[in-house]
Amino acid sequence: MRVLVIGSGGREHALCRTLGLDPAVSDLHCAPGNAGIAAVAALHPVVPTDPEQVVALAQRLGAELVVIGPEAPLVAGVADAVRAAGIPCFGPSKEAALIEGSKAFAKDVMVAAGVPTAGARVCTTPEEAEAALDAYGAPYVVKDDGLAAGKGVVVTSDRAEALAHAAACGRVVVEEYLDGPEVSLFALCDGTTAVALQPAQDFKRAYDGDAGPNTGGMGAYTPLTWAPPGLTEQVMAEVVLPSIGELARRGTPYTGVLYAGLALTQAGPKVIEFNARFGDPETQVVLDRLDTPLAGLLLACATGALASHPAPRFRDGAAVTVVVAAEGYPADPVKGDRVEGLDPAVKDAYVLHAGTALDSEGRVVSAGGRVLNVVGTGADVAAARAAAYAQVELVTLRGSHHRSDIAARA
Repeated sequence: MRVLVIGSGGREHALCRTLGLDPAVSDLHCAPGNAGIAAVAALHPVVPTDPEQVVALAQRLGAELVVIGPEAPLVAGVADAVRAAGIPCFGPSKEAALIEGSKAFAKDVMVAAGVPTAGARVCTTPEEAEAALDAYGAPYVVKDDGLAAGKGVVVTSDRAEALAHAAACGRVVVEEYLDGPEVSLFALCDGTTAVALQPAQDFKRAYDGDAGPNTGGMGAYTPLTWAPPGLTEQVMAEVVLPSIGELARRGTPYTGVLYAGLALTQAGPKVIEFNARFGDPETQVVLDRLDTPLAGLLLACATGALASHPAPRFRDGAAVTVVVAAEGYPADPVKGDRVEGLDPAVKDAYVLHAGTALDSEGRVVSAGGRVLNVVGTGADVAAARAAAYAQVELVTLRGSHHRSDIAARA
């Protein structure tokens, strides 16, 4: 099978690494990719959000499956164009991708489907935002309605900060705060059928102890040995299947991965957010534990054949990933610094590239805010965590920072 992955981050490196291990994959390509992905897939220059460029590349390569990683190409309608060209595509349509592209749309779908989630109001004026903050009280949750690369959410007890964020965004969703541990669950969907992957937990704040601003994610781990029994089955029944059923009812069947970000409240799991793609950095640990060949699963979703495909299987043990971020991330990351210590030197650890590139001398340099994902594996979370941090200590990047408490409480 000839597979083309669209994207250039740590999630796409994890996807390419996993697909590269699949014996069914004969040719693996990525566009535009990064310095690390180049070791496992052929790279091609492309503007990921340009449907015509992506289709032309897929046709030239004879791709038998296109996997779209990031959210921006999905919201731009790239999946629609690929499917219109007759090529199987893993990724929701432009209309269905609004589940991530618009927080207000996602809330509307959840309410219509009876999905448990936080109460919310859509606000377009300072007066509406003030009224919503007063209605829900602190901690205040204010979300940019559109795409914001994981950084459009402010959770704060400072009313002035919440109002300032609302004013900066223009159109926001103000929600009640959901208290409880957070869990991420990915569901693979083919429009009518869905199957769950292994749950994970990520860490969104920039610094230890969940301090600092929200980021795209500073680390993750799986499995969640502390999660309530039957959690996956409950979320599939109460969240995923009703949501994709509602989208199908609206004439926008959902094909791809539906990411459910959940809070385990005292009243049960409630949805914090939906994403229309594999979450980053949870993908890095979930795919590490996946035992079922990935290409067949994704192709079954793309062709509406998921119901007849064997259910995903997972390996025993655990995986932990730690993000190494550039100086200044998330506000204003510094780029162009040399990155060293990338070769795996620790047993049961490896490095995935996220924001990297090659300079004129062929050296790896930082090219984004989250530069690397260092993954450790082991018989349990403690062993996987030890391996990940041992490898992190070997990485050198001027001014970089990482959290030292990923999976510590687990």
